[in-house]
Amino acid sequence: MSFDGLDFHERAVQTPSHESVADMQSFLVETLESAGVSAHIDEAGNVLAHRGSADGTHLLLNTHLDTVPPHVPFERDGEFVRGRGSCDAKGPLAAMVGAFLDADPGDGRVTLAVTPDEETTQTGAAHLAETLAVDGAIVGEPTALDVCYAARGQFEGTITLRGESAHASNPADGTNALRAVGPTIEAMDRFDDEHETEPHDTLGEPTLTPTMVEGGEAPNQVPAECTITFDRRSVPPERSEAFPAALEGHLVESLPVEIGVDVELVRPETPFPEAFETDTGARIVEVLQEASEGKVRPFGAATEAAQFADLAPTVVFGPGELSDDEGPVAHSPREYVDRRDISQARDILTKTVRRLL
Repeated sequence: MSFDGLDFHERAVQTPSHESVADMQSFLVETLESAGVSAHIDEAGNVLAHRGSADGTHLLLNTHLDTVPPHVPFERDGEFVRGRGSCDAKGPLAAMVGAFLDADPGDGRVTLAVTPDEETTQTGAAHLAETLAVDGAIVGEPTALDVCYAARGQFEGTITLRGESAHASNPADGTNALRAVGPTIEAMDRFDDEHETEPHDTLGEPTLTPTMVEGGEAPNQVPAECTITFDRRSVPPERSEAFPAALEGHLVESLPVEIGVDVELVRPETPFPEAFETDTGARIVEVLQEASEGKVRPFGAATEAAQFADLAPTVVFGPGELSDDEGPVAHSPREYVDRRDISQARDILTKTVRRLL
């Protein structure tokens, strides 16, 4: 079967995979097997296929099947395809499937591994990182055909502030946890300065952003507890597992002694995308840049690439873009991709695979 990447892309965009990835998994497996390549779904929900020798240089092509809600219906306007997932990441997926099927791996080995949950828990990528040994990885995301070698990390957590409840008619009898919200946010704003967090040469400064506040049980009661949810965008060498203790210690020093403080990650049992950076002199960066003639730059969002960067040199690449001159594209109601960019990305990836292997 001759693989038509643009037809594959249009069918993929018409599948609302934020509701269930099962249809996309089946469609991808059927596409690969129709092209004569064996494919399967592993225990973590990843669609896996391999070509080439198990003993040669091993290159991973990775992207994801899932999309964010709500579904944006498919539309075709000349060379532009609009709809949810059109650029994030079914455009990169179509290009990668084409390159995977077209490229001759020679004595090397190329694995296509497509995950089910990049937009949420990233357990699929974490499972791949535990079970695959690779020499390089290309992660498909909308980069406008630029080669992205670094990205900030991203994780979320909660700050629980504890006081003592009392009747609101006599608030001095209690300790109002909500009154500590303002000083807590001010202390959060000082965290990186007071800890002398160094800006990264490429990625700049980390950010710590309060995003939600919840607290109180009744309008006539002094609240004994409230919770601030935060978003952290990290830069190397910071790791998510060490951050809660550092922030908690900072807040304990900054708040009144009668306020109890606990800092926790939102979902500590699942992996977060950590900050990563690949040496720009790595062969995978140089080969992909020569093939694409695009810029070499950091990526603007957190991705699964962080899961593979500890294993091997890793880059992010694909058609489409996160935002354009008019505003957000990926994850937005106006998400789109240029079909010509998908075809160009496929050609670039095919050349890259051939040269690397």
